[in-house]
Amino acid sequence: MSEYRPDTTTASRTGSRHILPVFAGLLVAMLLGSLDQTIFSTALPTIVGELGGVNHMLWVTTAYLVASTIMMPIYGKLGDLIGRKGLFIGALSIFLIGSVVGGLAPDMTWLIIARAVQGVGGGGLMILSQAIIADVAPVRERSKYMGVMGAVFGLSAVVGPLLGGWFTETAHWRWAFWINIPLGIVAIALAAFFLKLPKHDTRIRFDTWGVLTMAIAVSAIILVASWGGTEHEWDSPLIITLIVVATLFSGLFVLAEHKAVEPIIPLALFRSRNFVLATVAGLFIGVAMFGAIAYLPTYLQMVTGVNATVSGLMLIPMIAGLMVGAITTGQLAAKTGRYKWMPIASMIGLGIGLWLLSTLAVDTPLGVLMSYLFVLGLGVGLGMQILVLVVQNSFPDSQVGTATASNNFFREIGASLGGAIVGALFTANLTSLLAERMPARGGEAGDLNSLTPAMVRDLPDQLRETIIGAYNDALTPVFATLIPMVVAGFIAVLFIREVPLRASRDDREAAPRTEGGADAAESAASGMADVDSSA
Repeated sequence: MSEYRPDTTTASRTGSRHILPVFAGLLVAMLLGSLDQTIFSTALPTIVGELGGVNHMLWVTTAYLVASTIMMPIYGKLGDLIGRKGLFIGALSIFLIGSVVGGLAPDMTWLIIARAVQGVGGGGLMILSQAIIADVAPVRERSKYMGVMGAVFGLSAVVGPLLGGWFTETAHWRWAFWINIPLGIVAIALAAFFLKLPKHDTRIRFDTWGVLTMAIAVSAIILVASWGGTEHEWDSPLIITLIVVATLFSGLFVLAEHKAVEPIIPLALFRSRNFVLATVAGLFIGVAMFGAIAYLPTYLQMVTGVNATVSGLMLIPMIAGLMVGAITTGQLAAKTGRYKWMPIASMIGLGIGLWLLSTLAVDTPLGVLMSYLFVLGLGVGLGMQILVLVVQNSFPDSQVGTATASNNFFREIGASLGGAIVGALFTANLTSLLAERMPARGGEAGDLNSLTPAMVRDLPDQLRETIIGAYNDALTPVFATLIPMVVAGFIAVLFIREVPLRASRDDREAAPRTEGGADAAESAASGMADVDSSA
């Protein structure tokens, strides 16, 4: 009997014919989901002025973040159980419904409802996009696509505020909703016509208690991150209560997952060393990236005197570094199959970037500052999507959605906490320095809590230099305080096992290659996967 040889020529033609249109739709979906996390940040002052309700302003971004974070593991688990094509189109449809409601919103209440509906759909766009690539390409091949996805995700972090500001100034802020409609329809059409995935015939045993306890814990964590030190003092009764709620329901969530038949975040995932290490490292990257992005535009406006749009444009070197790192590592992983050095290099680059930013001074040339941002972005890009691949390569393809969603879930929590940590330290430092350096100024500078970049530019030279110096000296030490966390991430990725990236999508191939086969055996024992133990 002749030896079977796969028809690689046909496979190649099939891949080029079908994966690229599918990939285009996935990129559009991922862009929509990530863009809407930041697009309203620069438009909020105009929105609350037109609709009223400044006291509800923070909910425009928080409602989306809470809903999308809660939905991530739900989409991941359901995708593994019932298939991803219908879920993907459904998530896009929900996102578009939220966009229409937001575009027509007559007041802040409806706007917040629209953002929550968008979040319900948006939580699936990034997760399902990453998991669908796993449905159409083996791990080694998909690294090329994941690198581009990482670049798109990073790009949206800067493009969002710029686009929101541009719509507000040139057309109307409602276009931040309306622009989603044609893009979403294109993504749905591409998925409907080109995405060919097997259907699953699985009876769903919904993890009700897991979803409920997770939703309460996530909501409390994000509200603490959003309100702490801004809307409410850190020692206020509300923030303390939210911290207690977050801690209590996190514990109840773990208990619920231990007892659930089909847990949305199976505890067996944490038996995989690579999953734990990659998830911890990804969380640290999220803290560093979003912690830096959250306050760098404010720093640039105050210290360099540029307007909001220019301060956003000045972050482009960081995104360029991220794109270079993500795309390069994706291509190299596909070509060589070697990847362990990438997250190690990522942590080194991230640490160097944070240290460079901690050395900034008021008179640092803009060219030097932007080169520092490039280094920081390169550090993020070298590891961000490779860590997702490490997670996906640690489990059979039947579990890839759950594993990917769980990894992204903790990274999203890290991103929220990153902004809160940097914001709390920055605000505390700034308040202390302004009080120390500007005693007995009377009303010369007005209310220090209401300073704007435009007001600072119009102040007398000596007073302006004092305030600029305070902003610089308040933020730059914060970057240094993040370095020990990156060092911990560096130590974590040193222990990642470089398991060869699978070149096949056969689940049976995953078992012996998953960290010596231990994880696959444990997964099968816990009912997470149907892995043939005789394979």
